[in-house]
Amino acid sequence: MMRLRFNLLAILLFLVSSSVSAWADDYTDTIEIFKNAGASSAFFDNSYGYAVFPIIGKGGIGIGGAFGKGRVYKKGARVGDTSMAQLTIGWQLGGQGYRQIIFFQDQRAFEEFTTGKFEFGAQATAVAITAGASASATTAGTSASASGGQHDATTVGIYNKGMATFTIAKGGLMYEASIGGQKFTYKPSK
Repeated sequence: MMRLRFNLLAILLFLVSSSVSAWADDYTDTIEIFKNAGASSAFFDNSYGYAVFPIIGKGGIGIGGAFGKGRVYKKGARVGDTSMAQLTIGWQLGGQGYRQIIFFQDQRAFEEFTTGKFEFGAQATAVAITAGASASATTAGTSASASGGQHDATTVGIYNKGMATFTIAKGGLMYEASIGGQKFTYKPSK
């Protein structure tokens, strides 16, 4: 039974990542979407830097996972690359794609993220919700906001411990009641 779940999960993640990559916009488009999405636009003028992920694919059948590649910017200039991985356990079924941006309030928060391996706890994960709806939540590690679609995005947030995270749904449907945190790696540009 466990082997069957892993096989189904592998197939689901493959399908989500291959279909999601066709939706992927470049980094400039993603940044522009967040610049035009309500309160997140103000963070560009007041943050020390940010990490942007044009697409994160997420899928699960009992056991799930998510993955995305991004870029890190300091004062508007690209300084490196990042990736995000997440493993979740609990009741979940389906797949989805979403955009994510993490703002760093100051140099301390930026350096904490760019140490090479950074992790948000399970309670700090922002999950995008269905189109046409919006929600926000503040958690122990970050401020997180979720929004319906890339053209009707509404974001509200504040810094918490020097970071603010926003997500915008791209597509898919996922039912879940799971636990798991996001882990990030960072590689500076050459």
